[in-house]
Amino acid sequence: MATQDSCAELLLDNQLCFALYSTSLLMTKVYKPLLQALGLTYPQYLAMMVLWEGDGITVGEISARLLTDPGSLTPLLKRLEAEGLLKRVRSSADERVVQLHLTDKGRALREQAKAIPSCIVRASQQSVEALSALKEELVSLRDSLQQAV
Repeated sequence: MATQDSCAELLLDNQLCFALYSTSLLMTKVYKPLLQALGLTYPQYLAMMVLWEGDGITVGEISARLLTDPGSLTPLLKRLEAEGLLKRVRSSADERVVQLHLTDKGRALREQAKAIPSCIVRASQQSVEALSALKEELVSLRDSLQQAV
């Protein structure tokens, strides 16, 4: 296979974006069987984690927390409601606002999910301290990128 003039800045293996993207794909693959046991997809799991932190939040609040568009969350939230994990209730003060409330089944799922983080730590073959430091660096990068867009 003939190679063109190599430009180090454009080599795939030198790209931070590809390292993040491929790591994210593999992380999701590790999560998949763990979440299947709970009947959740990865995006549903993220939404449930936000709800486990603060039941009764609005769709706008969960959207902001997950850095996503509220419209893209609606089908996901409808599926969680159909599964009996949450109830969507229109605010009496403002009908445009939809509040999300966990059901007993949704709250109980939290107990089942408690083992997932330790499974991820084991799969990573990294220390909790190393993973925590990496997370902090990624959050800092995310915050900087968020300011740039």
